[in-house]
Amino acid sequence: MSNTPPYGTLDASYQAAGGIDGLRRLVDDFYRLMDERPEAAALRALHPADLSAARDKLACFLSGWLGGPRLFAEKYGSISIPAFHAQWPVDAALAQAWLDCMAGAIALQDYDPAFADYLLTQLRVPAQRILQAAHNRHGTRHD
Repeated sequence: MSNTPPYGTLDASYQAAGGIDGLRRLVDDFYRLMDERPEAAALRALHPADLSAARDKLACFLSGWLGGPRLFAEKYGSISIPAFHAQWPVDAALAQAWLDCMAGAIALQDYDPAFADYLLTQLRVPAQRILQAAHNRHGTRHD
């Protein structure tokens, strides 16, 4: 029996992801897949050519979101995920492309399979919130 707390408790998820270095590897793979996958082209087009800031912001966000240091808040201030994404026309196809790239990036990591499943499941929550916010704002369908 392990003494490791369950994912979502304290910094267990952050540690399972390999800390900030592991998260930076995940984010690098995520954006590389977004660059490479034709089905992610519309998603990639919403990002600037230079992804340096996006990479840092996502890694810092994931750090605090997974129970580690709140690097995003320290560097960039507070964030409301749906409000932040309100500047882009997020629809179900874009949300799915994001999740598919993230699923691919997660699969490339040396994560415990249970953590990989947990992480992707958790990432679906903000994706759904962003879609719901877009639907409420624009009356667009999100199914």
